[in-house]
Amino acid sequence: MKQFLPDLAPLRRSRDFRLLYSGQMVSSFGSAITYVALPVEMYRLTKSSVMVGLLGIVEFVPMLLVAFIGGVLADRFDRRKLVLGTDSLMALILVVLTWNALQPNPHLWLLFGAAAMLAGLNAIQRPAMEAMAPQMILPEEMSAAGALNAIRHNAAYIAGPGLAGWIAVKYGAATAFGIDAATYLAAIAGLALLEKKSFRGGDEGGISWHALAEGWRYALSRRDLLGTYLIDMNAMFFGMPNALFPAFGETFGAQNVGWLYTAGPVGALAISISSGWASKVKRHGLAITWAAGLWGLAIVGFGLSTSLWLALIFLALAGAADSVSGIFRQTIWNQTIPARLRGRTAAIEMVSYLSGPYLGNVEAGFAARLMGLGPSVVMGGALCMIGSILIAWALPEFRHYHSDDRES
Repeated sequence: MKQFLPDLAPLRRSRDFRLLYSGQMVSSFGSAITYVALPVEMYRLTKSSVMVGLLGIVEFVPMLLVAFIGGVLADRFDRRKLVLGTDSLMALILVVLTWNALQPNPHLWLLFGAAAMLAGLNAIQRPAMEAMAPQMILPEEMSAAGALNAIRHNAAYIAGPGLAGWIAVKYGAATAFGIDAATYLAAIAGLALLEKKSFRGGDEGGISWHALAEGWRYALSRRDLLGTYLIDMNAMFFGMPNALFPAFGETFGAQNVGWLYTAGPVGALAISISSGWASKVKRHGLAITWAAGLWGLAIVGFGLSTSLWLALIFLALAGAADSVSGIFRQTIWNQTIPARLRGRTAAIEMVSYLSGPYLGNVEAGFAARLMGLGPSVVMGGALCMIGSILIAWALPEFRHYHSDDRES
């Protein structure tokens, strides 16, 4: 039984990791509320899945423009200060969203503008956050930390979306945005209580094209890393149906929209809390490939579902598959990438796992208009499976990756 329980060693041993983890747990819960409340508010105001999907473009562009600069900042400056600053600014943006939702006629441009700014700030924060955590734990604790981070994320995205759908319908989007703004206080407090030391990446100098290119050159020289990026982008671009959840809510009931967002994290959490087995898996590339294919298959099942409960079951299976992929992708990254490049490669990783959902939401919105809700989802899941097979075939270094052969 013990081998199926999550390894809590990083939390037991490292006070700093506990503080970072607990603060971000609360903040993630608030972010999960906004993750649902923002598209639901957009759909309420416009009744258009295309407009909801366009939120993905508005989020993707600043994320792409800022991410690589954020990676260099994470390697050149104090990572704690970067995370603290971005948390503070995101809290202010949530206050603006709260004010906008209280207006008799909320401004659509403010919804788009806030989405863009939150995505840009997140693009600065994520590399710093992901590069800072390994500085608090031992190398052999990387898999355990990856599973714990998955538990944190999935637990937040179970409670948050489920409540968000209910809050947005019963109390309005302003309440949802206000709760999110308040949760940032916990994240800020956790960062303020960290040990008074520098969390610099170790590289000297400022932002330059050379510094940006160095991270890319390293990532592209490792075809096993390239496989982790491409296979996730493929899965999320073709198989991400989130932009369609508000529209599906009209079929299954508007009050049930939050459950559609919650189902995936429920499946992912089930994998995460039973993740003791993960450290025994050595063929990480193969495990990621199978997980991506199973994600696509589950999305096909969701697209064919005719009842709410069947839809939730398939979304939970998709979330479980995605969690397996995420655990092993993060393990490959944290165990093999040099610390001085961790911020810049974390930025590349972020682009890989966020560009798929952002652009996938746009693709889903337009595909649904052309083909209908169900057929567009089924087609996307099928293309995800085909793409996973092709990527694994084209990159044998990724397909045959074995953790015992990793770089020191």
